[in-house]
Amino acid sequence: MKLYGTPPTRTLRVIWMLNELGLEYEQVPVDLMQGEHHQPDFLGLNPAAKVPVLVDGDQIITESAAIQLYLAEKYPQAGFIPSAVEERAQMYRWIFFLMTEIEPPLWRIARHTFLYPDEMRIPQDVDLARQECREMLAVLERHMQEREYLVGDRLSVADFNAAYTLDWANEENLLDAAPRLREYLATMYARPTAPPTIAAAFAAMES
Repeated sequence: MKLYGTPPTRTLRVIWMLNELGLEYEQVPVDLMQGEHHQPDFLGLNPAAKVPVLVDGDQIITESAAIQLYLAEKYPQAGFIPSAVEERAQMYRWIFFLMTEIEPPLWRIARHTFLYPDEMRIPQDVDLARQECREMLAVLERHMQEREYLVGDRLSVADFNAAYTLDWANEENLLDAAPRLREYLATMYARPTAPPTIAAAFAAMES
């Protein structure tokens, strides 16, 4: 099993799942700054030129949430996919919520602060994205009141997805009005299988 990608990207989401499942894998670094994701060999794995990519035998899976779900379904003994259809629906609901409502404004902030060249950046969009992200984080904050996990009474794929997304939001100082989410994030990263935080991954890159 090979995992293509390098922290602090969404690759961290998949690393966490692999660690939790106790699986052996080879991590293949992809240097985005050097444009390795646009090289023909990598484009043969993912024409969208995005990381992470998991290669498991003949299977090539892209999109971090899809990889998480694939691993959880392939190794059901861990119980990261709820058995009840009602709880599975809620797990999918929160994964989609994280990926479509919270992560997009975080990407907009990143694009207009350091990813885009200066002439393409729109400072006003950063302010709008921060506002939109805070509004959606407030929805999750209310949901997590009196809850230990996003769905039901045990860990699911949604929790591993949420932890990375919330860590990213925390790096942007967007959890100041979300004490329950900060507590939940700290609990998740206290797990012995947790990957480096985004801040730690950046620090490792700089060293």
